[in-house]
Amino acid sequence: MADRTAAPRLLLVEDDRALSSMLVELFTDEGYEVDVAHDGQQGLHLSLIGHYDAMIVDRGLPVMDGAELVAVLRSRGVVTPVLILTARGAVTDRVEGLDAGAQDYLIKPFDVPELLARVRSLLRRQRDTAATLTAGAWRLDRLTRTVSDTTGERADVELSERECALLAVLMSSPRQVFTRTQLLESVFDRADTQGAVDTYVHYLRRKLGRDVVRTVHGTGYRFGDR
Repeated sequence: MADRTAAPRLLLVEDDRALSSMLVELFTDEGYEVDVAHDGQQGLHLSLIGHYDAMIVDRGLPVMDGAELVAVLRSRGVVTPVLILTARGAVTDRVEGLDAGAQDYLIKPFDVPELLARVRSLLRRQRDTAATLTAGAWRLDRLTRTVSDTTGERADVELSERECALLAVLMSSPRQVFTRTQLLESVFDRADTQGAVDTYVHYLRRKLGRDVVRTVHGTGYRFGDR
């Protein structure tokens, strides 16, 4: 279970090293733990292997554009809230960033109090929504790792940590089909193979019924309902 008293963890993806150093100092002084990536590929790597409460992502990054980075994360089931921080202020740029899956968009140059307020807002929304997911007739409490039936037809079911993590990814985007590779990268350790995904899908089906996870032949899995 996550430590609710721990300092919020931020991932800053910014190629301007002077600005990133200033922001790290700013956020650290505010009580955050901060990791930094200086290009989109490094940001993708850190966001897939780490657990962050929020991300601040520049738009014009080397290797991979910030909006592309957010879109890739969403396709892999990563739901960490993102603030795009960029000099690109055109409406089309903002729309692209938000459509990619970012929750907020702030234009450079920015006022520090506004940036801090927007990050606090992201974290509040994350706390409000992260603990519970609802999709179809299922409600998942990630703090207690308990699944309940919203129709009241069956008793609550307790999940293991990995079962809970896998179901959370599927429920976070219930219409999306996830490949085994995407689920492996989102939920499991590097030492695991794709067979681990199939094993834990089997465990979920055994506890919740076969239709809770649907097989999409030739592609992977998606969330299902009865």
